[in-house]
Amino acid sequence: MAKVVVIKFKGNAKPYYFSDGGLTLVRGQHVVVETARGPEFGTVVNPAHETDDAALVAPLKPVTRIATAKDEEIARKNEERRPEAMKICKEKIAARGLPMKLIDCEFTFDGSKVIFTFTAENRVDFRELVKDLASVFRLRIELKQVGSRDETRILGGVAPCGRVCCCAGAMPDFRKVSIKMAKNQGLSLNPGKISGLCGRLMCCLSYENDYYAGVCKQMPKLGSAVGTPEGKGMVISTDMLKMTVRVKIEKDGAVFYRDFPAAELSFKRTAESDPDDDDKNSAD
Repeated sequence: MAKVVVIKFKGNAKPYYFSDGGLTLVRGQHVVVETARGPEFGTVVNPAHETDDAALVAPLKPVTRIATAKDEEIARKNEERRPEAMKICKEKIAARGLPMKLIDCEFTFDGSKVIFTFTAENRVDFRELVKDLASVFRLRIELKQVGSRDETRILGGVAPCGRVCCCAGAMPDFRKVSIKMAKNQGLSLNPGKISGLCGRLMCCLSYENDYYAGVCKQMPKLGSAVGTPEGKGMVISTDMLKMTVRVKIEKDGAVFYRDFPAAELSFKRTAESDPDDDDKNSAD
């Protein structure tokens, strides 16, 4: 186990690990750290966190320093420059007639580069756009294309559940999500009901999938024939949390419905043949 400091950066729910560099840090403190793209301004979210060595990327970089008043001022000014930079870039995109949607802009902490993030259905030749932007900002320009899931993570929003989208609020990494997970939970396969703001399958489908995948193997399928303590019947519905099954029974000319614990029913169990099927409909 290694002792690390957990740092998060603006607009990113993913934590990054650093060594404390011999500094005494507290939660919520602003620090400057060295990253692959140069110095970055971040926030301490866990000053004394232990994690497995296997989860770390060696060598672990140290926190450079606790943010000074000057560092705070630089970060504030970089953020203040963002709206105008977004406006200029959108104007240049429109002037070039490029099929791309600008969604974010960020100045690196050292002020040497500005990064514009965009979405587009296909690859975009933005070489001339880079020249236009470089002539305005007199900085290195980076244009980064991302997908619809990353767009939602960056822009944020309120999900159908009424909470902030998982990807924008508390989910460090995207998880693989598939139609099979919705089937396991007995959800409607209507795309409008199982898709998030990004138009892809909702990330939260994966949260309880292990439970539902296990329960599915212990429950009869809808419409199948089962044996009950009161005779043979047909499955009408299942409750995977209570582990009960509602069965339609026809007996002596009468039709009635009964709820039974799944363990009291006899039925043919079939092996699952498609682990997380419909990969073509999955969200990676």
